[in-house]
Amino acid sequence: MSDPLLTLHQIEALIPHRAPFLLLSRVVSEDRAAGSLVAELDVRADAFWVPGHFPAPVGPIMPGVLQVEALAQAMAVYVARTPGFGGRLGVFAKIEACRFTRMVVPGETLRLEVTMQKLGSRMGTAAGVASVGGEAACSATITFVIPPESALPHPAGSTASAERK
Repeated sequence: MSDPLLTLHQIEALIPHRAPFLLLSRVVSEDRAAGSLVAELDVRADAFWVPGHFPAPVGPIMPGVLQVEALAQAMAVYVARTPGFGGRLGVFAKIEACRFTRMVVPGETLRLEVTMQKLGSRMGTAAGVASVGGEAACSATITFVIPPESALPHPAGSTASAERK
């Protein structure tokens, strides 16, 4: 494998997600002209969801919603690397045309390809495909919105609530 474009540490500098919910291992490529980014997730046997989704003899099988979340995180990295967007938090607004076509299991590498369709100052849409070994596992069109700071929750004791005082 060649050196990644972004390592896990560099991804953490761009988006707020952290283990165990950071679902990207590395970013392997980005094409600004095409509006696309490719990331990967090493699906690990010690992932938090393995014991319960689903226990033997059926699983474990990576939950489809986590595949969609991984695509959204890849999109978040693309957006965070776009001038004017760093440090802004995007949240799900819509998930459309979502399809699951292959099960993903520990030991596999999930390739996450996102292509921006629209990117405005407060929202954006991307088409995403998650695949293993060239075989599509999940596809979706994901829309995010950047809410105003005043609309974000700031639980007591969080860094954000301390900064607002």
